[in-house]
Amino acid sequence: MRRSFLALAAFLGGLQPSLALPPLSITLPANAYPVTVIDDNFMGVSWELSSFNTLWGDNADSSPPAMQNYLHNFAARLSKPLRIRVGGNGMDSSTYDPSLGTFLTVDPSTDVNNDDISVHFGPIVLDVMNAMSDKVGEMQFLFGLPLRSPEADNYVPLTNDTAHKLGSRLDALLLGNEPDLYVSHGDKAVYGIPDYITDVDSAFDKIRAIGVNPDNLLAGPTICCSWNLSTLFDAGFNKLDWKYYTVQRYPQNVCSGVNDANTDISYFVQHSNVGPFLSWQSDGFPTAIQEGKPVVLSEYNSVACGGSNISDTFAMSMWGVDVALKAASMNYSSVFLHTRERNVTYNLFDPPVSQNSSEPDWHTGSTYYAVLFMSEVLLADGSMVTDLNIDNSMFSPNATSAAYAIFDKTGTSVKRLVFMNFADGQSQDYVLPSGSGDQVGYRLLTAPSLVERQNISWAGQTIGLNGELDGQQTTTNVSCKDGCTITIPGPGLALVSLDGGGSFYTGNSTSAGVDGHSVSTSKSNALRVGLGKEIVAAAVVLASAFVGLF
Repeated sequence: MRRSFLALAAFLGGLQPSLALPPLSITLPANAYPVTVIDDNFMGVSWELSSFNTLWGDNADSSPPAMQNYLHNFAARLSKPLRIRVGGNGMDSSTYDPSLGTFLTVDPSTDVNNDDISVHFGPIVLDVMNAMSDKVGEMQFLFGLPLRSPEADNYVPLTNDTAHKLGSRLDALLLGNEPDLYVSHGDKAVYGIPDYITDVDSAFDKIRAIGVNPDNLLAGPTICCSWNLSTLFDAGFNKLDWKYYTVQRYPQNVCSGVNDANTDISYFVQHSNVGPFLSWQSDGFPTAIQEGKPVVLSEYNSVACGGSNISDTFAMSMWGVDVALKAASMNYSSVFLHTRERNVTYNLFDPPVSQNSSEPDWHTGSTYYAVLFMSEVLLADGSMVTDLNIDNSMFSPNATSAAYAIFDKTGTSVKRLVFMNFADGQSQDYVLPSGSGDQVGYRLLTAPSLVERQNISWAGQTIGLNGELDGQQTTTNVSCKDGCTITIPGPGLALVSLDGGGSFYTGNSTSAGVDGHSVSTSKSNALRVGLGKEIVAAAVVLASAFVGLF
């Protein structure tokens, strides 16, 4: 009944009058601005260690069907392995016990801080990661190593077990988490860049001593706030052979409570804010590029310390995509949207109860749709992304649109476009020139308003209660040989394929079914047919009512 109500609400929303903004003409550039070539798995998901078992299951035999569906929706749309990062503040102070027979237990010796929960954890976490990858599809894992107490050498056995258990699925090990906040968080009385350089030098040596080569395996510094990459490079940080340079960023936080800034949705729907948000480490990028070292945004989301009342709105679906594409246009090599324990408002998904992930009827967060959208945006053999700066959107806070061009890996041919209409209740026409393609196909990510939390759809489908996609997958094709117009309701995003949509993902990506069993075509179709009949019936009633008004 709930799904029927949402479908009816969407139908009713479609009957609302929408004021049209003046059309925007799109000019397709001949070449991409030279940037890093990125893979189609550019956007991954970041997870807090302390709540990881409540989302992935307590052991290798208990992978929650809902989570399998959620992740397979991403993986099915990618040619490269889905990127997963596990870590966070709590990881940096947690203790790894190779003999522990349980997934994890909260460390009783520390004060519980919801933003920094220390745990004792064992190798079962690695078994769970492998088991989920076996079920969902290949994954690339970034895994955190605790550095806050380097004298304990706890990262040494964890490195050894992680490298051997995950094998080729291990992408990199993140050495420490936000060391630039050790002092401000009260973890250390004094700690500066020289101290950090000493600690990471020692870590490389100790890991090498156990027979694991840390070169091109470890990643850092995973800074967020107080240090700069360029200053670290000046101090000798880059004399070590890091695999990635990693940074993290949130534009707002509620660490000290709610205020006007962290509840201001207007910040997140101004495209002109995204570039400055991502450029705070831009001084270090030339060195990284010269060295051929990728820069990774290993954690981001809207409002740090648990989110605010705006973090679960459709505006954040749009903002999550905007940050990802802008990062791709600014030489980042990958980004990770962060999720945590149940009831954090910026989460991608929540189980129905905190400690039993096997239960059905999950809640899907608005941010989930950002990753789902991005799973279809990029090309399998590599892409370059360029911000088109339509309507001066890179600089004007009054612009209500943004657009990106997705080039092939040579940067010489536009293959896809992304249009973003942030205007609430106002549609926007994007006018493509002649020669854009004989047939142009597009899919929409839409919601009734920027503050919508549940009635969100991608290509005509909405995520159901167990991670399954409900509804008929929809692609609109238009002739564009002599030019064409793409209309996006406000608010909404469009992914436009200049090859007529033939390269879009098609099919049913529900892998574990809606009840923990393999999905059956007849059951899926019956659900959709039943839903369709209810919508049609509602439409007939509404049409009759409208006829009676005139």
